[in-house]
Amino acid sequence: MRIAFFSTRGFDRQFFDQANRAHGHDIQYLEARLTPATTALAADATAVCAFVNDDLHAEVLARLHATGVRLIALRSAGFNHVDASKARALGLTVVRVPAYSPHAVAEHTVAMMLSLNRHIHRAHARVREGNFSLDGLLGFDMQRRTVGIVGTGRIGAVVARILTGFGCRVLAHDVEINRQCVALGVHYLPLDDLWAQSDIVSLHAPLTGATRHMVDASAIARMKRGVMILNTSRGALVDTAALIDGLKSGHVGHLGLDVYEEEEHLFFRDLSAQVIQDDVFARLLTFPNVLITAHQGFFTREALDAISNITLANVTAFERGARSGNELQ
Repeated sequence: MRIAFFSTRGFDRQFFDQANRAHGHDIQYLEARLTPATTALAADATAVCAFVNDDLHAEVLARLHATGVRLIALRSAGFNHVDASKARALGLTVVRVPAYSPHAVAEHTVAMMLSLNRHIHRAHARVREGNFSLDGLLGFDMQRRTVGIVGTGRIGAVVARILTGFGCRVLAHDVEINRQCVALGVHYLPLDDLWAQSDIVSLHAPLTGATRHMVDASAIARMKRGVMILNTSRGALVDTAALIDGLKSGHVGHLGLDVYEEEEHLFFRDLSAQVIQDDVFARLLTFPNVLITAHQGFFTREALDAISNITLANVTAFERGARSGNELQ
């Protein structure tokens, strides 16, 4: 089957070429992001493979369908960027990678947590400049700290397991209780109680209408002064303007972001020779207690290997008229 791969980078080609040896699909790699203006690039394809920052809303889906595309293969777990109802109306099948390596994102989350706490990113920059002062680098013991995890699916559950190993008191909030987390000693609470009791808040919820901007000015006001907030899930879970206000006032003591609400205009590109036009993002970069990575949480060999193999297995199942089990309902 001919597949048009949008938003591809060198690592995509490396892992998908290797995985494709077992499938034999005709892959057309495209660096362009999928938008209404780039749908014509999929003119000869039956399937489109899209990443998290590709646009798969109604207009794009209609244009893809008109060119003959019948399958949308997401190489991601999240699908908030897809108009699922429009896809169903057009008869488009949408498949995803629901689980590739929860350890990859979970471990990245904890790495950011530790870096922020012990100011490792700042210390590294200082030492390279010959500054060996410890002023301003004071951290705290993780043991006995209270960490609130919002969303205890596969990734959140791994974060909980790691943090209980540190001796943290772990709280959680989710629409469904994860019994494995309960067995670890995790306590489930209403969201307002989690905000109020947590020294550290880590977000691992999917982006839905109900979770959009779940961390807003009101939520931050309920949190402890000096709270550490981490978001390695979806950028729009947080109201970035409210976070900036919290950082300015000192109510937010540390902030770690691997995702950003407007990241499609920034991430996965080298903009080092350009002036960043996003004033909100530029403001975030001015805070010494903010650590930002460019949607790097998934980026391990194990995760990329799983993503490529599952994605192509999804396509092969569709080609054979079968279900892979990873279709959107």
